[in-house]
Amino acid sequence: MDVNVWLLFVGTVLMFMITPGPSHLLMLSNSMTHGFRPSLATAAGDLTANALQMLAAGLGLAALLVASQQALAVVKWLGVAYLIWMGVRMLRQASAPSVGGQKGGRGTARALWLQGFLTSAANPKAVVFFAALFPQFIEADRPFVPQFLALSATYIVIDGLFLSGYGASASWLAKRLKDGAHRWVQRLGGVFLIVAALLLGSKTLVDAR
Repeated sequence: MDVNVWLLFVGTVLMFMITPGPSHLLMLSNSMTHGFRPSLATAAGDLTANALQMLAAGLGLAALLVASQQALAVVKWLGVAYLIWMGVRMLRQASAPSVGGQKGGRGTARALWLQGFLTSAANPKAVVFFAALFPQFIEADRPFVPQFLALSATYIVIDGLFLSGYGASASWLAKRLKDGAHRWVQRLGGVFLIVAALLLGSKTLVDAR
């Protein structure tokens, strides 16, 4: 792949990443509530879903997903409902009496990974996005597979860096708050989840028009 083409792709992806999406808000929430290192499982879940979506785009499944609008809507609204449920649950936990002055409840790596995976997978049209984005940077006179793998790896690395940056910043802030402020950290985390759900829901409504 030509270096100039690759740099153009990097710049394009960075422009997409500037505005936080639902997955970034989820990373903020989990980092503030559980800490940065545990929240890396959330980033891993998101990137796993992205990798599968890019693979599906490469295999030509984008057209199948576009044709199945009802299936898309069902998956999207399930993801919205899941995030709202998690957000409300965190808000309720923050309002409950604390035991031993502990920070918010701990999440297992599997649960945090699943949250990241479902949040990203709740947007199946990401397959269409990748299917539309990648061809713009693939040169017809060069082998397809190496170029596709290079673009996929680049996107995952950039997304991973953004997720890690959001997570590290949120964890740094949470650690410097006094114990009495941890309830507000958990409340803010719940609000982030609900905002992420609203973002997904708004995108679903716009796509349905």
